[in-house]
Amino acid sequence: MAAVSLRLGDLVWGKLGRYPPWPGKIVNPPKDLKKPRGKKCFFVKFFGTEDHAWIKVEQLKPYHAHKEEMIKINKGKRFQQAVDAVEEFLRRAKGKDQTSSHSSADDKNRRNSSEERSRPISGDEKRKLSLSEGKVKKNMGEGKKRVPSGSSERGSKSPLKRAQEQSPRKRGRPPKDEKDLSIPESSTVKGMMAGPMAAFKWQPNVSEPVKDADPHFHHFLLSQTEKPAVCYQAITKKLKICEEETGSTSIQAADSTAVNGSVTPTDKKIGFLGLGLMGSGIVSNLLKMGHTVTVWNRTAEKEGARLGRTPAEVVSTCDITFACVSDPKAAKDLVLGPSGVLQGIRPGKCYVDMSTVDADTVTELAQVIVSRGGRFLEAPVSGNQQLSNDGMLVILAAGDRGLYEDCSSCFQAMGKTSFFLGEVGNAAKMMLIVNMVQGSFMATIAEGLTLAQVTGQSQQTLLDILNQGQLASIFLDQKCQNILQGNFKPDFYLKYIQKDLRLAIALGDAVNHPTPMAAAANEVYKRAKALDQSDNDMSAVYRAYIH
Repeated sequence: MAAVSLRLGDLVWGKLGRYPPWPGKIVNPPKDLKKPRGKKCFFVKFFGTEDHAWIKVEQLKPYHAHKEEMIKINKGKRFQQAVDAVEEFLRRAKGKDQTSSHSSADDKNRRNSSEERSRPISGDEKRKLSLSEGKVKKNMGEGKKRVPSGSSERGSKSPLKRAQEQSPRKRGRPPKDEKDLSIPESSTVKGMMAGPMAAFKWQPNVSEPVKDADPHFHHFLLSQTEKPAVCYQAITKKLKICEEETGSTSIQAADSTAVNGSVTPTDKKIGFLGLGLMGSGIVSNLLKMGHTVTVWNRTAEKEGARLGRTPAEVVSTCDITFACVSDPKAAKDLVLGPSGVLQGIRPGKCYVDMSTVDADTVTELAQVIVSRGGRFLEAPVSGNQQLSNDGMLVILAAGDRGLYEDCSSCFQAMGKTSFFLGEVGNAAKMMLIVNMVQGSFMATIAEGLTLAQVTGQSQQTLLDILNQGQLASIFLDQKCQNILQGNFKPDFYLKYIQKDLRLAIALGDAVNHPTPMAAAANEVYKRAKALDQSDNDMSAVYRAYIH
């Protein structure tokens, strides 16, 4: 984009990285957020999001001059919602200007009336005024006789005064719901500059009226559109909101008796990004053990609930921030995207990525975090939703050994054991190998059950035999029961185990090691995905064999 002449308050189109141009407004940055060195840039607050960022001037265009051009090249629903928010903002701002002009006219009339009253009165005018006042007093006296005794106090007041008492809104002032038409500073700005803020605030559906909140900004990362199926209701039952003067609102265990006395929680402030199948259970167990946790979720919408804070804000207000998202792309967007983790990293800030990703991704994230003076630990977890809820995960960690020790109470809260595997990348590799074995085993279970069925054997008898042999395990029993009952409610998403198989195969390719069993299992999961089983449990791979 070509450089343009811009100033504070201008509406613009901003281009950030690989994201499409997005409508925003140039606003003042937080006091402690320094301007990047080098080329001239402005701090832009984007419409339709909670995102804000420093944008180079050559990546900005005036909103009105390029509106038609941008609308033609961008057709997404989120984009249209952002444009609608701009137009609504402009419409309401125009209404405010008109109200202000009426107010100015009223003020002028009042000044003229005041000047008229202060003008010296001639003798003739005094006589006329005296006669008029006499008539008014006489009429008022007659009117007072007709007023019931119970209404004497009310009747003694002029109609104008009664109207003023009945309506608190002064003439010329806009209605309350149109009071604040300017774009407020971002949640990060508000928290850093004044008073407590709600870092864990449930907001209503888009379809519901938004009260005491800016209607223009609801958070989402521009690249994220998926809607995980788990709602926040289960976790909110265990939480309470605790405002602090630090500029961030954290959550703590609602029942103090739930705190486990055998684990002494760290006094460090904990942040957690991502409340999916695994994240919700992890956060609940952190709270039970007495940790103070500030949370954020990368998806804008989840069963009607929204969170309006940014990853950067959570990182900037917490000592150690954990993250657990779905795949390498999500992990990168969380760190490198608008208002991402990297913007909140300062020397000494700690970031722990619990996502299951490839070694290259986690190494890249470690490098950018450390380059800002932060500390990094990878800590993917082995388990499922039930184990997460029970605090029985297995944690595989690698990276900063000191940070691993600092996370001791957190790991004890969320898991039954943890392993430190050395340098960054080792935990990612180990986690992919573990899930490769698990995914291949699940495909084999499904294959055995379908083979039993087509050969006239009882599937239940097969399960009973397996449960009495060396293969007996909770995993085997649970997944077979899922298949026999036709219950594929997700405990570990099928799409994620297929992702892990794909990454494990790539890991083998990188070192020229054959993975034919994983490759075969991967094809079966791909077929299950084609049958619309992605958001079901991994045991739904069974359906790939019966269709």
